[in-house]
Amino acid sequence: MDYEAIRGGLELAIPYNMHVGLQITEVRPGRAVVRLPDEARLRNHVGSQHNSALFSAGELASAGAFAGAFVDIITELRPLAISAAIRYHEIALGPIEATGEIPGDVGVLRAQLDADGQVQFPVEVALVNGAGTTVAAMDVTWDVRREAPAS
Repeated sequence: MDYEAIRGGLELAIPYNMHVGLQITEVRPGRAVVRLPDEARLRNHVGSQHNSALFSAGELASAGAFAGAFVDIITELRPLAISAAIRYHEIALGPIEATGEIPGDVGVLRAQLDADGQVQFPVEVALVNGAGTTVAAMDVTWDVRREAPAS
């Protein structure tokens, strides 16, 4: 599979993510890693990473995990993040790495998509600083449907 093309496409698909400077460093089936840089323009009033930048990194990591799981049929699908919740644990200083993972067996999700034409599933995201401390955790629920064939 061409995970490099998926990685590059995800980086370019949402201009806001480019504005924030998010970089997808890994995409594989059901997993993706996103790097949030440490830049003054992304910091809040206490000098840490702004919560909206953390949220953006987590959402992109979840999208990458989805894309990696469905890379071979992604052009046939209409994915939507339908809910997201983030919990902040520590002040986020320095570059942050967001790792999104689909829990469980991706094959089961693909089978449900084949059977029903739709599947909903969570992606769990851990946002970690350079010292390995989890600064935030996020859950994103995706709704993935097969696109109706064009007539």
